Amino acid sequence: MCSKEHAFYKSVLPSQNIRELLDKKQIFSNLNFEKDQIQPSSIDLRLGSKAWRMRASFLPGTDRKVSSCISEFAMQEIDLSKGYILEKGSVYLVKLQETLDLPENIEGIANAKSSTGRLDLFTRLISDYCNEFDRVIKGYNGPLYAEIAPNSFSVLAQQNIKLNQIRFKLHKTLDTEQVLINRDIAKPKIFSINLQNNDNLFIGYRAKSHTDLIDLRKVNYYSIDDFWEKIESKNKKIILDPGAFYILSSREYVSVAPNFAAEMAPYIPMIGEFRVHYAGFFDPGFGYSTDNTQKSRAVLEVRCHDTPFILEHGQKMGELIFEEMLEKPDILYGKTLKSNYQGQGLKLSKHFKN
Repeated sequence: MCSKEHAFYKSVLPSQNIRELLDKKQIFSNLNFEKDQIQPSSIDLRLGSKAWRMRASFLPGTDRKVSSCISEFAMQEIDLSKGYILEKGSVYLVKLQETLDLPENIEGIANAKSSTGRLDLFTRLISDYCNEFDRVIKGYNGPLYAEIAPNSFSVLAQQNIKLNQIRFKLHKTLDTEQVLINRDIAKPKIFSINLQNNDNLFIGYRAKSHTDLIDLRKVNYYSIDDFWEKIESKNKKIILDPGAFYILSSREYVSVAPNFAAEMAPYIPMIGEFRVHYAGFFDPGFGYSTDNTQKSRAVLEVRCHDTPFILEHGQKMGELIFEEMLEKPDILYGKTLKSNYQGQGLKLSKHFKN
C-alpha cells in the first residue's frame, strides 16, 4: 500500500491562539497588553518611546542585529514619550513595545494598519537578522522595530500609538490531496478599479502637497478639504501623476468568510508601474454577513511610479489572496469588534471628519 505524499501548509492563527502566545510570553511586553490590540487574525503593535531619525531605509541582513545598524545609520535619537513630529520625506525607526519568542513552527507576517496606509504613512516591520521587510522568521526570538516614512503628511506620533500589525502563521504538514483542496477553496480573487459613481462625478481623493501636520492621536477631527482634493471622472478615466498619492476604491465588493483571512498583493508591475495597497490585511468577517447586508469595497492606496498612467473603469488592479484560518476566530471584524471600515465605500482614515 502506497503512503500519501505530504506537503507543508500554513494556517493563520486566530485571536484565541494569539492570546495563548501572550499567556506563554511568546509575545512579550514590559507594559500590560491592551484589550483592543488583539484582532481576529492579528495583533496590533505599539510604538515604544525610543526612536531614531535615519539616513536612509535599510535591512540588517541575515548576519546583523538592527541595533548595530542604528549605531551606523542613525542621525538623531528621539524620545516619543511626549510626542514628536515625524516630518514628511524623512525616514524614522521606532523600537516597538512588543518582543517575540516564537515556537519553531510559527512565523510572523506584518502589515500597516488600514488608517496608517490611508495616511500614506509608509510603515514596515524590521527584525534582527532579516533580509525582508514585514517578515519574521520561524522561531524568532528578539525585538521588533517599525520603519516609518511619512510620504504625504507630516505626523505627530507618540509612544503606544499603533501603526502596524502582525499575523502569525503555523507551519503544518498535510497530505498533498488536502493541500490541493484547501488551495482550490482559497484561490486568489482579481479586483479592479471603480471610476464610476452613479450619484455624482466624485470617485476618489488626491493628497494635497502642502498641508498642516496630522496628530495621530486625534480621531474624527480633521477637515477633509484641508488635506485632500476630490477627484472627478466624467469619462470613467483618470490619469495618475508620478509621485502623487490617491485614495480610490475597488469595483468589486470584498467579503471574507470567518474561516479565512485575506491579503492584497501590493504591487504587480506587469499591469502598470503603480502600487495599489499599503495596508493589505483583511480580517475574517470583513464585508461578510449571512444576509449580504455588510457590503464593503476595498479601499486602494495608489501611488504611481516613473510615468503618468491612465486608469480606466474596471481595469485590473491586482489580486486578493485568501488564506485558511487554523480555527474560526472568537472575534470577527465588524461583528464583535468596533470596526472603522465595515460596510465602507470610499473612506479616508479615521482621523478625518465623517
